[in-house]
This record gives sequence, C-alpha cells and structure tokens, in this order.
Amino acid sequence: MGLFGLFNKKKKETLDRGLEKTKQTVVGRLAHIIAGKSKVDDDVLDSLEEILITSDVGVDTTLKIIRRIEERVARDKYVSTSELNGMLREEIASLLSENNTSDNDNGNWNLPDNHKPYVILVVGVNGVGKTTTIGKLAYQFKSAGKKVYLGAADTFRAAAVEQLCIWGERVGVPVVKQQMGADPASVAFDTLSSAKANGADVVLIDTAGRLHNKVGLMNELKKIKDVLKKITPDAPDEVMLVLDGSTGQNAFEQAKQFSAVTQITSLAITKLDGTAKGGVVIGISDQLRVPVKYIGLGEGMEDLQLFDRTQFVDSLFGEEK
Repeated sequence: MGLFGLFNKKKKETLDRGLEKTKQTVVGRLAHIIAGKSKVDDDVLDSLEEILITSDVGVDTTLKIIRRIEERVARDKYVSTSELNGMLREEIASLLSENNTSDNDNGNWNLPDNHKPYVILVVGVNGVGKTTTIGKLAYQFKSAGKKVYLGAADTFRAAAVEQLCIWGERVGVPVVKQQMGADPASVAFDTLSSAKANGADVVLIDTAGRLHNKVGLMNELKKIKDVLKKITPDAPDEVMLVLDGSTGQNAFEQAKQFSAVTQITSLAITKLDGTAKGGVVIGISDQLRVPVKYIGLGEGMEDLQLFDRTQFVDSLFGEEK
C-alpha cells in the first residue's frame, strides 16, 4: 500500500472511531428492533423513527427519511428487515447529496485555481471550537503547500486573539491583529490587504459570535463583507459556520440563528468523537440546505477532515456489502 493509501486508511480509521458511539446508538438499536421480525412493518418504522430522533437527526429530517422508506415499502409490497439497513444508508446518502455535500475521498485540500487569495470568513459562537478549527485548517492548507494568512477579527475577547496567535506560531503562518476592542472590519481589511500584497493563497478570518445581540452581529458581519469587497469584489468566497456536534439539537438551533443573520455557505461540525449525537450532521445539513465541508474528530491537527458523505455513511452503518 502506497503513502496515499495509508493516509486514506488512517483517515477512515479515525472516522470509524469518531462515529463509534453514534453507530452503536443507531445500528445497535436497529438490530434490536428487527430481531425476530421478517419484514418492515409499522412497528419497525415507529421504532426506527425513535432511534433517529434520539440520535439527534432531528424531527423534520427523521420524518423525511421515514416517509421515503414508507414509500419504498409500499411500492415493493414486501421489504425484509435485512434490507432496512441498506435502505437507511441509501436515503441518508441521498439527503447529503441533495444538500450539495460532496465526496472528498481523495483527501484533497486544494483550493480553486481561478483566483487567490481564497477568503473564508469563519463564524460561530464561543466554545464550539471555532478558533481551533481555523488553526487546524491553516495547518491542513499549509501542509498542502498553500500560503496562509489568519485574521484575528474577534477583537472583543483577548483569549480569542491570543489563541489564534498561538495557532499561528504553531502552524507557522502570519496572524494579522490589532488592539483589543478594535473594529473587526478594520482587522479583516488589513488581513486581506496584507495577504493579497504577499501572494497568499488562502485567508481565514476569525469573527466574534455574539448571538445574544443578533442585530449587532448581522451589522458587524455585513461591514466585514463590505470592506473585503473593496479589495476583492468576490470576497468572501466562503462563510463557514462552526458548530459543536456534541451539543446535538443545540447546534441545530445555533445554525438556524446564524443562518438568519448571514448567508452560510458551508459547515464545519466539530467534536464528533466520543459523542452519540453524530446524527446531527444529517439533520443540520438537510434543514439548512448547506453542505457539510469539514468534521472534527479529535484534538490532533490531522483530526479535522474533509467531509466525505460516502465514508460517513460507511462508518455509520458499516461497509456496503
């Protein structure tokens, strides 16, 4: 097995470990409800509905999945319980595909070649792993040969600026910052200006996440976007929302609130390792109609992965036979 194959094998093993508790909740309980039954009936579907909801898939998304399986059962007249696992994985993969969540099985961290720098505006409430995710992304991009700049635009928390600077030193990438309480838009402007002048490939800008003041947050993000466009008309290329997957439906509520104040184009869902709430990935993507791009599966810099829907489903239900 070559180096590339070993990388993919290690990545899949990390994903398997990270989703193990969710797999036990879904697949383990699914095996229990179909034990002794030969076909999928109303009782089985009712139990499946409960399993999905308690795995934080969410009520609306769960009902959508159940409805699709009911339609298949009605169409085929007879569906054995042995077929249910395959059906479930197909419907979940289909939902993720409909939300433009793509397969990234080549582990490719490359950026579009048509322009640079590629600007990612990162949003999310305090404590979800936002700054850590930025640091890990910077590491991944730099490892892929990209020149990276970080912008410390969360100027209302000294700890946020300090943490980003620590990540910048650790990864070996420059961090643009100003004094505490400075205008976040000014920091964003300086970051992109410096990055562009120095031929950077990617810019990651950290922002404050004060959801208790939605109007203020909306105005702040709009101002940041406006000043970025003065330098690069298409910036930002991406507005990435970071969510803590271990909080389950609370993460979903945060996602809804953020999508109400700004347009979210991608999701990074962190802290999926060690939780049984991995189903939240499915529900958030489905309800927001926003693709999941990254998932966090541990503390290591390599434990932030490009999301791959096929591998996610395989880890959740086992390899397709």
